[in-house]
Amino acid sequence: MTPTELLRRLYDTAVAAALPAQVLAAHLPPPPKGRTLVLGAGKAGGAMAAAVEALWPAEAPLSGLVVTRYEHVPPGRTANARIEVVEAAHPVPDAAGLAASARMLALVRAFQPGPDDLVLCLVSGGGSALLSLPAPGLTLADKQAVNKALLHSGAAIDEMNCVRKHLSAIKGGRLAQACGAVPMLSLLISDVPGDDPTVIASGPTVPDPSTCADALAVLRRHRIALPAVAQAALESGAWETPKPGDPLFARHEVRLIATPQMSLDAAAAEARRLGFAAHVLSDELEGESHTVGQVHAALARSVARRGAPFGKPCVILSGGETTVTVRADTPRPLGRGGRAGEFLLGCALALRAEPEVWALAADTDGIDGVENNAGALVTPDTLARAAALGQSAAEHLDRHDSFGFFEALGDLVVTGPTYTNVNDFRALLIR
Repeated sequence: MTPTELLRRLYDTAVAAALPAQVLAAHLPPPPKGRTLVLGAGKAGGAMAAAVEALWPAEAPLSGLVVTRYEHVPPGRTANARIEVVEAAHPVPDAAGLAASARMLALVRAFQPGPDDLVLCLVSGGGSALLSLPAPGLTLADKQAVNKALLHSGAAIDEMNCVRKHLSAIKGGRLAQACGAVPMLSLLISDVPGDDPTVIASGPTVPDPSTCADALAVLRRHRIALPAVAQAALESGAWETPKPGDPLFARHEVRLIATPQMSLDAAAAEARRLGFAAHVLSDELEGESHTVGQVHAALARSVARRGAPFGKPCVILSGGETTVTVRADTPRPLGRGGRAGEFLLGCALALRAEPEVWALAADTDGIDGVENNAGALVTPDTLARAAALGQSAAEHLDRHDSFGFFEALGDLVVTGPTYTNVNDFRALLIR
């Protein structure tokens, strides 16, 4: 097995450990006396809905609506599926997501869940953009503008979702609020550092500890302007979310069915099975993507040159959610790429063609940013091969063009949608 094949094996293992078909059964409750309404949103939404349908007794009432990203509905769904799955845009919301969100609330009102019924919520990363129903008085265009500004600002995911919750008519516990104080079970696939249910997909079914004042502070910190109606509503607290301790949530339960740590542990076990020591740094690393790449490279160089802090051969693994900040003075035209590619550009430059070090970084949902690749690979000769093609890693990094750089080298990792999402996966092999 070549080094790049090994790294790809570890990525595939991490993804497999988070597939709904593998993990959901252990958490699914028995059918209630009454009916079951399924609601959900996220990149794993279609696969989660399919897993529920496969496991739910045919004679037990089951209906619902789940929204997922375009092209993230697993193949093989039939026209008579009991849970409807619709598609919308991510990471910038669109009208389809708005319509799906409005339909979800209308479905709850028509269903009128009672004490013998169950509301089953399937929540995964990406739900923040997919559940795009704005707060009253705010338009979809307003939300799109704020969302784009947040994505370019370098804000951490908890900061972004704090704002998103307070500009929404469905996130931040408001979907649960619409259902009322009835039995509700939320099954979550985490894509956020720390696995906080209030941050995953902006917490549509859980109480929200953040406040309108917190959202305003995030916007001020990142110099993001708001429409006047939103500014006034946040300043007055008119758009405050349901809070912890609200009796509304007394019969609500939350279960994490897949997390970044679970996937990293699975990859580490596979590496050890193949004869390599494996070290998981953390499942919740944050920071500027290229800087995190530089730190990983420094660690790998130390292992390669001095055998410290880890002996070689070994694999170093990490997860979390890094950020890419597009500054006003970024050279134009902007390139294409996402967090994984930007991490690898920083890593490649800092490795300085270190022999016997290989790296893979990829998003576990199969999409790095908005391109068709999950991530890419770095090899000891990456910089030399790039130079032979007239490509500069530093110039591509300045323009945030990781996709163009690794595409030219033939080193993109392309998987297509994986139908799950436990965020960034990074693996470095030191041989």
